[in-house]
Amino acid sequence: MSGMGQTVRTPWHLWAVGVVTLLWNGFGCFDYFMTQTRKDEWFAQMGMTAAQTEYFNAMPAWTHAAWAIGVWGGALGAILLLLRRKWALPVFVVSFLGWLAGAVYAFALSDGMQAMGSMWPMQIVIGAACVFFIWYAWMMGRKGVLR
Repeated sequence: MSGMGQTVRTPWHLWAVGVVTLLWNGFGCFDYFMTQTRKDEWFAQMGMTAAQTEYFNAMPAWTHAAWAIGVWGGALGAILLLLRRKWALPVFVVSFLGWLAGAVYAFALSDGMQAMGSMWPMQIVIGAACVFFIWYAWMMGRKGVLR
């Protein structure tokens, strides 16, 4: 922790993690935007099958809201991390909760694993990334890097 009036230096890895986090979540935001505005064209570019497209189109609106919270929250968290703001941590937690809601739908409330075929493990990778972002922001907060 830093004392009064003492400035904590920004470690080099904050910039590396922050930029990678912003790129990671930036792609999520781009994917969300393309899905909401050019769904059929985007799904074709992503190589989704007809069954995957049908599954996705049948998802309830709340899952799209959870997805938006996840990706846009992750991008905001990355920006806050790069700005060294302590608000990065709670924003990353909210982002994770958005991912979690979508994962509950995919894995417990629907046949998402079957419908998405070989694409479903990516959900686990995304969840692990969310946990890493939370942990990293928490550690940087504990060390006094975030203010």
